[in-house]
Amino acid sequence: MRNVALILASGTGSRCGLDYPKQFAKIKDKCILQYTVEKFQNNVYIDAIYLVTNPEYVEKVVELTKDYSKVKKVVAGGKTRKGSSYNGITSIDETEANILIHDGVRPLVTDEIITDCVNKMKTHDAVCVTIDSTDTIFETDENGIIKNIPNRKFIRRAQTPQCFKLSVIRKAHELAKNDKDCLVTDDCGLVMRYGLAKIMTTQGSESNIKITYPDDIEFAKKLL
Repeated sequence: MRNVALILASGTGSRCGLDYPKQFAKIKDKCILQYTVEKFQNNVYIDAIYLVTNPEYVEKVVELTKDYSKVKKVVAGGKTRKGSSYNGITSIDETEANILIHDGVRPLVTDEIITDCVNKMKTHDAVCVTIDSTDTIFETDENGIIKNIPNRKFIRRAQTPQCFKLSVIRKAHELAKNDKDCLVTDDCGLVMRYGLAKIMTTQGSESNIKITYPDDIEFAKKLL
């Protein structure tokens, strides 16, 4: 079965203090998105890459990624992450495949993480990269009062890729289109909401951060 990376790059640079989308921020001679695409381009198990970006930047992303042979298509994103994910999923020219959905601003994902995802997809319909929580997590009510303290032993922090059989994640998004009460924003949440698959976890990395703030760019510069 083919392994397809779906890279979501429709975000803005607002929290990074930029006046342009953060995926286009330069580190040395390349932008963040190019570093991300490169990780999937260089992994031997990835067969194709699809990208989703803001409609006004489609041509820019096509130009930035023209030298990556695995990039098959750049499509316009939606108004939300869920909408962008849906647009990307429905653009994939496969009947069935393993889909690795990844944030365009996680350029520090490792080859090992990608390979682990592919290997676990051989025996699971859904896989998510996670790391341990080093902090205790509080659940509060709407007034900020603590109402539950989950056992940290079972708490994991989600990263990407989030991986699914294409048929599973397509069905999840189709169900969500007619679900007016669905407030879920990420793909694992959709699969869980409709009980479409058990989601297996695989080990991520503390360095596999989603670049959100100015300090994150400085951190990425050191490692890249």
